[in-house]
Amino acid sequence: MGFFLVGGITGFAQENIEIKVNEAEKKVDVIVDNQLFTSYIYPSTIKKPVLWPVISPEGNVLTRSYPMENKAGDRTDHPHHVGIWFNYGDVNGLDFWNNSDAIPAEERSKFGTIYHQSLGKVKDGKGKASFETESLWKAPDNTSLLSEKTTFSFQAKDGLRIIDRKTTLTALVDEVDFTDNKEGMYAIRVARELELPSDKPTELMDSHGVVTKVAKMDNTYVKGDYRSSEGIEGGDVWGTRATWMKLGSEINGEDVSLVIVDHPKNVGYPTYWHARDYGLFAANPLGQKVFSEGKEELNYSLKKGQSVTFNYRMIIASSDLTDEEINQLVKDFK
Repeated sequence: MGFFLVGGITGFAQENIEIKVNEAEKKVDVIVDNQLFTSYIYPSTIKKPVLWPVISPEGNVLTRSYPMENKAGDRTDHPHHVGIWFNYGDVNGLDFWNNSDAIPAEERSKFGTIYHQSLGKVKDGKGKASFETESLWKAPDNTSLLSEKTTFSFQAKDGLRIIDRKTTLTALVDEVDFTDNKEGMYAIRVARELELPSDKPTELMDSHGVVTKVAKMDNTYVKGDYRSSEGIEGGDVWGTRATWMKLGSEINGEDVSLVIVDHPKNVGYPTYWHARDYGLFAANPLGQKVFSEGKEELNYSLKKGQSVTFNYRMIIASSDLTDEEINQLVKDFK
């Protein structure tokens, strides 16, 4: 299925989007025409709020299930890679990115945690919906370093889903330093079918929930490939700058395009891409040294009371989107 877009999302029947709040289970479900699209979840086990799972227009799960659920064939690396998230690897010397329940007690003083605080305005709608959240970025001694206000906006039409995230961070202490770091910042960990084919040995979950060493990977259903706004493809996109990045694949006969779009007003635009073949797909505007092999470096700071805002768009389509189609959706976002 291919389509052409003029002036934004056109030519499709708008689908009803319902936001269902479930504070008891610490989640907010986003329902498109009575089917789950994604959930905003904030259990204490994953050390930051995330969107998980993310489901395609035809009902295929696009996010890795591990560590939230055991699914046969899933990689079991990086337990902090859950759904879609936003955080960073060095904030006042604390690692928010790598934090998870897997961190041993004696190491936890090195890691920061993002705590969901409250849900703001919620809007359901035909074709569009949104909700607002407030969170705190905290040090292990419970000091609040940053307040976070985020608006999640959703659009849905036949064969197309869009998630826009607008996050404003405000410093709550005298200075908050985002020291140049590879681990960041807006990211998704994708299902096995969206990975790039690889024959490297690894560890996978088996059908009984047991982690098993695999010497040679079975790539039968693994069909992912990257393409950047600059025309770079495959694993070569890692460490390059681009205004958008597409990860395309096929799952159960459904062509899928997953595109992350940077915004011109974001710090570090156009962002560097921390996009890996094994399923980590991330835009990192603040970490530049490792990606540029030392030619560039960005150490970003906020004084108490100062704020910075980041905007990202994620496009999910049941089609192999062309550059032209993506550029139209990027234009609409900007």
